[in-house]
Amino acid sequence: MHPPPRRTLSRVAAVTATALALSSAVAVPANAADVLLSQGKPVVASTTESSSLGGDKAVDGVGTTRWASAVSADPQWLRVDLGQPSTVNRVKLTWEAAYAKKYRLEVSDDGVTFTTVATVDNGDGKTDDLSGLSGHGRYLRVVGTTRATKYGYSLWEVQAYGTADSTGDTQAPSTPTGLAAGTTTASSVALTWSPSTDNVGVTGYDVLRGGQVVATSATTSFNDTGLTADTDYAYAVRARDAAGNTSAVGTAVTARTKPGGGGSFVLAAAGDIADRCTASDSNCVHPKTAKLVEAINPAAVITMGDNQYDDAHLSDFRNYYDKTWGKFKGITHPVPGNHETYDDTPFKGYRDYFGPIATPQGKNYYSWEMGNWHFIALDSNDFTTHDFAEPAQVAWLKQDLAANTKGCVAAYYHHPRFSSGDHGDNPDSAALWQVLVDNKVDLVLNGHDHHYERFVPQNAAGRADANGPVQILGGMGGAPLYDVHAAHPTTAKLLQAFGVVKLSMTDTSFSTQLIGLDRAVLDSSPTYTCH
Repeated sequence: MHPPPRRTLSRVAAVTATALALSSAVAVPANAADVLLSQGKPVVASTTESSSLGGDKAVDGVGTTRWASAVSADPQWLRVDLGQPSTVNRVKLTWEAAYAKKYRLEVSDDGVTFTTVATVDNGDGKTDDLSGLSGHGRYLRVVGTTRATKYGYSLWEVQAYGTADSTGDTQAPSTPTGLAAGTTTASSVALTWSPSTDNVGVTGYDVLRGGQVVATSATTSFNDTGLTADTDYAYAVRARDAAGNTSAVGTAVTARTKPGGGGSFVLAAAGDIADRCTASDSNCVHPKTAKLVEAINPAAVITMGDNQYDDAHLSDFRNYYDKTWGKFKGITHPVPGNHETYDDTPFKGYRDYFGPIATPQGKNYYSWEMGNWHFIALDSNDFTTHDFAEPAQVAWLKQDLAANTKGCVAAYYHHPRFSSGDHGDNPDSAALWQVLVDNKVDLVLNGHDHHYERFVPQNAAGRADANGPVQILGGMGGAPLYDVHAAHPTTAKLLQAFGVVKLSMTDTSFSTQLIGLDRAVLDSSPTYTCH
């Protein structure tokens, strides 16, 4: 919560020589050819106070929307991806009443290693117009180091001016045409449109729902999910290029979701989550993915193992996982990974922390239901021993599937059958996968390899087969990412990226999205009909 905004925000603060320390030995004047580089660009924030005060609000060009950090310890930061390497000569910051007394501006080529281009040590909460800068990089970061109030940090706008390395590209792409709504369900609308043209090249398309950008797609299609049944939605699309030029918004279309869908709901899922770090460390990821879960507002949360690193002691769960993803403990349906076995007594910290929700049927594996969906939570540590005797868990699984009366089935466990990541395929679980295929399971979720990978439906041999399950590897919940290798023939999407999988379920279908740290949709599946 922040105090009401000041009425003097439009007044520009004079930044004195003592307040502004340039990293360059020589300050260069602002260039008359400078353009606004930051508006509408992807943003990542260290924290956000709420989903309505996200970092994107600080670069949307609207003076009445803002980013607000959580009310927490210093430092806090906001990072803008300018889209390409650029020279930054001027940065204008419009502060809300919760402002920074001390802060710095940084630039980076890779978003990891930053160089300071300016520091301010006596901020007064007005509008700071910092010119004469000499920074070069793709990423600009505003780092608040000392708060002036008991609240967090809050910015109405961050405006970076300069020149992109692709100097002279001021031509916007052509306006997208041919927008059409295709398949609709009670909770999703599939959109397609014709490609735009550009003098250099189109890099993506903003999808607008009700006039607000809800996603950015690299292709000429998008599946909007998590919608309300029997409801009209207005869509439009605009194109953008690498220099930040955006086209006019194309002609809007209206689509209506199908009626019914009383069993529709949204879930959030990820594996390999809490490293031993906290939000005070700007490189700590699991607090950021927890914010994504909060924004998704799911009916339930699925975790695909390795919930806590490194040895999953109870103290680690309490010190790290509990402070972020622990907020959703009451609606979480977890499974263990290999790291849960590394405790002094295997699984002890995991079981002590989660309590009965980890073993609702007395074992590490169990099933639960929501709507017309039957969910099966498995302990895949049984399938990594190279002991090909059938585990008791398989006999239980067969009985559980035989007793199921729901129309749609999902299974989730830690070690994936197929993976293009560091660990690769797990042949020890071939018998498990065969059971899932034989019983027409619709969706399988895994972790273990620290990347994102979505497969097309495939059979027991790993070949594309519409009758097989869709496998999603979601090991990007917070632990450091792993390298990926050559994709499988059945891989639909392979990404080295942090995020959370959003699952939109109806009584007869499902669709999935990967939501990245900047809340952009990094992948969107088709809508699948349950077997």
